[in-house]
Amino acid sequence: MTETTGIHTAATREFTLTPRGPFSLLEAGTFGRAAEPAGDWPGGGDFDPGEGVLRLAFCRDDLRGQAGVALRWADDGPGAGSWPGRALRGTVSGLDPGEAVEPVRAQVARMLSLDGDGEAFAEVGERDPLVGRLQAAAPGLRPVLFASPYEAAAWCVITQRWGRGQALRARDRIARELGRRVRVAGVEMAALPTPAQVLAAESVPGLNETKQERLRAVARAAQDGVFDPVAIREGDPAEVRARLREVRGLGPFAAALVHLRAAGAQDALVDDEPRLAALVGAGYGLGGPASAADLTRIAEAWRPFRTWTAVLFRAAGRRLPELAAAPAPPPRVPRPRRAPTPAPEPLALIS
Repeated sequence: MTETTGIHTAATREFTLTPRGPFSLLEAGTFGRAAEPAGDWPGGGDFDPGEGVLRLAFCRDDLRGQAGVALRWADDGPGAGSWPGRALRGTVSGLDPGEAVEPVRAQVARMLSLDGDGEAFAEVGERDPLVGRLQAAAPGLRPVLFASPYEAAAWCVITQRWGRGQALRARDRIARELGRRVRVAGVEMAALPTPAQVLAAESVPGLNETKQERLRAVARAAQDGVFDPVAIREGDPAEVRARLREVRGLGPFAAALVHLRAAGAQDALVDDEPRLAALVGAGYGLGGPASAADLTRIAEAWRPFRTWTAVLFRAAGRRLPELAAAPAPPPRVPRPRRAPTPAPEPLALIS
């Protein structure tokens, strides 16, 4: 790392990822960016459609350091989507000599749901015509996740009672001042601090004392293994969320967000998301938002991709006329400040 810039300059290395089934780098890079202000992308990345490159900067799963990745199609060919055998090339920066590339490759695969089988997901659309129409309207769209459960939990703490713009500015400042800056395909990016860096800091810039203490609680939980992505993904959902709620600052909504949007769960049932309920109700002619029982029944046809399908509805529903006309659910009402658990974060649960 240079003394003058603080930007990590270790030699870059590469990996490849070959999607199974349809995948769109354009859909991944623009995922969630319809919301204002722009940039509410869970992976902390930046997509340049002109270059066709997705730039990522994140805290590694091992929680010992950060990495940057520039992801693009390896063949530099036209089009945003995949076809059989087409591979993505990841150029990694920020690793020190001797640090392995493979864990970074696996983490990026999880972040972009490239560790799942897109061909099997396409079969859900063959069983359910409405899902098939959504897949045709958004070819190659897969869930885009936070870089890790730790980063998702940190975001939940940062964004409590704030709008996205304020939270994003705070996250960027914390990354720049406490984390690590890496150069990704010629662009400087800042990655969130590791738990150790959070705990070593005398104060966390941009956060009040309550949020600082909650972020430190998240950091300590991360060091204790609470945010292990494999354990979260493969554990019983109710037990996983109960364990997450034991972390100071993480209420039920935050626990669900960490579970669904960071660990790579593919088949968890989503039955408590108001916008999804409105879209499903409109799409299946229920005469109003789908109830939890409706979602449980309808989602049986989505197995083993109930989470992926729920994200597809949320992310691409507006592309179908009958779903675009679905009335928006009422906004979540924040709890009073003296409530024992934090108010729901202003980020959609699944998209």
